[in-house]
Amino acid sequence: MTTSEHTDTHSTDTPASLSAALEERNALRADVYLLLARLVREPPNAELLEFLSALEPDDENSALKRHWASLSLAAQHAHPGTLHDVHFGLLIGVIQGQLVPYASWYLTGSLMEMPLVALRHDLKHLGFERAAHVKEPEDHFSAMCEVMAMLIESQAEAQAVFFKRHLSPWVLRFMRDLSQVEDPFYASVGALGDAFLSREDNQLQSEPDAQVVTFSPTPSTLGEGAKFSEGDTHS
Repeated sequence: MTTSEHTDTHSTDTPASLSAALEERNALRADVYLLLARLVREPPNAELLEFLSALEPDDENSALKRHWASLSLAAQHAHPGTLHDVHFGLLIGVIQGQLVPYASWYLTGSLMEMPLVALRHDLKHLGFERAAHVKEPEDHFSAMCEVMAMLIESQAEAQAVFFKRHLSPWVLRFMRDLSQVEDPFYASVGALGDAFLSREDNQLQSEPDAQVVTFSPTPSTLGEGAKFSEGDTHS
């Protein structure tokens, strides 16, 4: 995965080249969502740490370059066994971790609340269903990032609305909390996530479709949504 996201669009560019550039940029966006999902859901193994250690941001103009470089440096000095324990303490815990990576928690102070109900309704509308082997509620940060990656790849017209409704109200607070932890690796993950998702928020909020709620739950459908099973979401 390259970390460059700079795209020159000079007047000499053809529609085909612009389309290819947009496709490349969206593929990279999806990759970043999946990377953030992976690092929050479970600790990195040796292979992923090696990959992150070798990252070389190649865009001098990228606002994210410093954060990619910090994550790469932290990965070089990290050990899978240590990060396993750190991840458990931060994001899982015996009862709960230091941070609780769920939309309901950040928006209401409790788990399994109305933000989860609305999310389940919208996921059903979009054609996503849970993976049976995953027991966590769908409003987990990682599950929602995975949905964003799939929307970018297959339902681009819905991504702005989904982000605005289900990620924008809370996700930057979570990333900033993560960026303040003592462990340098996970602090780097939080800082990168904050920078990336801040840009996503700015860009997607400006999309015309982001101003139109195309799959808003009604009071009656909220009742149906509450009956959904817990779990991850996959198409």
